[in-house]
Amino acid sequence: MAEIKGGDKFLRAMAELARKLDTPRTLQVGFFEDAKYPDGTSVAMVAALNNFGTSRAPPRPFFSNMVRDKSPEWPKAIEGLLVRTNYDVDETLNLTGEAIKGQLHQSIRDLTSPPLAESTIARKGFDKPLIETKLMLDSVGAHVKKS
Repeated sequence: MAEIKGGDKFLRAMAELARKLDTPRTLQVGFFEDAKYPDGTSVAMVAALNNFGTSRAPPRPFFSNMVRDKSPEWPKAIEGLLVRTNYDVDETLNLTGEAIKGQLHQSIRDLTSPPLAESTIARKGFDKPLIETKLMLDSVGAHVKKS
């Protein structure tokens, strides 16, 4: 805990804090427009089709489940990071983005249900959903954008 004595010190500290927090920022974590499979297919589209399902494949909600399960932890983590980084918003959001990116990676790795169709297993040679070339896993990104 920081202690500030004296009116001038307090005002300077508050002005410095306001300066650090003056520009709105947005943290984006997920699959970005530039991520493509070799044939040009959007990784974001493939991720969405896997997450929500299609007429031919059941939903495998790796992204939705991760957000549902992990997002309640994020505000407290951000609060702690702000204090640790002396209210450096960019550093806090970059660290938060890397943590959420790791949670999304783990969710992709952990998903096992619903199982793949036998024909898909035969084609791939293994039964792990969501991972074939690892391009989707490797394409998870995090960006901090100044608004």
